[in-house]
Amino acid sequence: MIRELIRKKRDGLALTDGEIDEFISGCVSGEWADYQISAMLMAIFIRGMEQSETFYLTRAMAYSGKVCDLSDVKGVKVDKHSSGGVSDGVTLILAPMLAACGAVVAKMSGRGLGHTGGTVDKLESIPNMHLDIEEEHFKELLRENGLCVTGQSENMAPADKILYALRDVTATVESIPLIASSIMSKKLAAGADCIMLDVKCGSGAFMKDVPKAKELARLMVQIGRRAGKNVQAAITDMNRPLGRAVGNSLEIMEAVRILKGEEEGPLLEVAMLLGSRLLIMAGLAENEEEAGGRLAESISSGEAFKRFERMVSAQGGDVRVLNDFALLPLSEQYEYKSSRSGYINQVDAQALGMAALSLGAGREKKGGSIDYGAGILLKKTLGEKVEEGEPIALLYTQKKDLGRCMNYLDSALIIGEKRPAPPLVYEIIE
Repeated sequence: MIRELIRKKRDGLALTDGEIDEFISGCVSGEWADYQISAMLMAIFIRGMEQSETFYLTRAMAYSGKVCDLSDVKGVKVDKHSSGGVSDGVTLILAPMLAACGAVVAKMSGRGLGHTGGTVDKLESIPNMHLDIEEEHFKELLRENGLCVTGQSENMAPADKILYALRDVTATVESIPLIASSIMSKKLAAGADCIMLDVKCGSGAFMKDVPKAKELARLMVQIGRRAGKNVQAAITDMNRPLGRAVGNSLEIMEAVRILKGEEEGPLLEVAMLLGSRLLIMAGLAENEEEAGGRLAESISSGEAFKRFERMVSAQGGDVRVLNDFALLPLSEQYEYKSSRSGYINQVDAQALGMAALSLGAGREKKGGSIDYGAGILLKKTLGEKVEEGEPIALLYTQKKDLGRCMNYLDSALIIGEKRPAPPLVYEIIE
């Protein structure tokens, strides 16, 4: 039967709900061989999918394993998803801010791969922090603190794991229907009521241009709404890093400083934007002014930081590190100095992410090890003035050969005469 389904999609015809269910069922059961699944993926990549097909595919993938039922947890459950970027620690800041404002933040996050970071890896840099949490304990923590961040369980959307592994080796990753179904199947399986999608666009993102990012965002919003979820999407810039820290321990430190009200910048701006939208969607604020005020108050009052402390403690983490960064892993420090005077005209997010990866801060391949203490801290970032010989960045690594990292930084950090002011947010998709 799989041969007939492949032929039908190869010829540009739409698959029915039942045919897609059959395809996904065969993937999970092992009935279809990898080469048959790969052939179907290539047919989808070339021929595309109608919106209804993509919805059916997403639903079938979501229900291919365990679906988290949060109906017995009081309150509006909210979730935020980023399509992946560099120095994108928004979840670390946003989740406790939202919890402090009365939302129930049920966040299932992933690990980093390649030049993009993962929230689970960042939190695991905190000693003894547990991110592998069973559903009942997950719900218990939500009831107690209004907040829990956990890794995605092995039995959640197992079809996605199968399809993604084959997409990765068959050059079919860049298919908008396949990207949308992969992301949204996991969001539907995670059980939140309101979902805010942060679709990154630029050099450090999977979507390199705005039109493609908008197409993906619109499709995911439509899928979510058809599934009965309240979904919006923001198209945000990832041509530059959001924060100054790239690396796991370093990003925890930066998040803590922001939550304590000691730092501001694009990272907080994006968190405020996404958080305001979620509070309104959840019925916890009437408008953006009220929502923004409540989020700002959560920081100034110290309540957001307290929520973060409570989450870390409840999940076994050593809460002392949040007030004593010396207890966090941090590798040996080196300096990267400016070769000229001027303004930072460009901070290429992908090249910066690759530089951090070369220091050991990320995984070269799935399942690889990482150095939690490795990474890059930008002393100067986009638009800031720098003098010749002045340190632009601090590098942290256990590696002795920094040549590869220096080459990436040379291409990432461009100094010029003008001070740039690029947009941070391109569009909101409602």
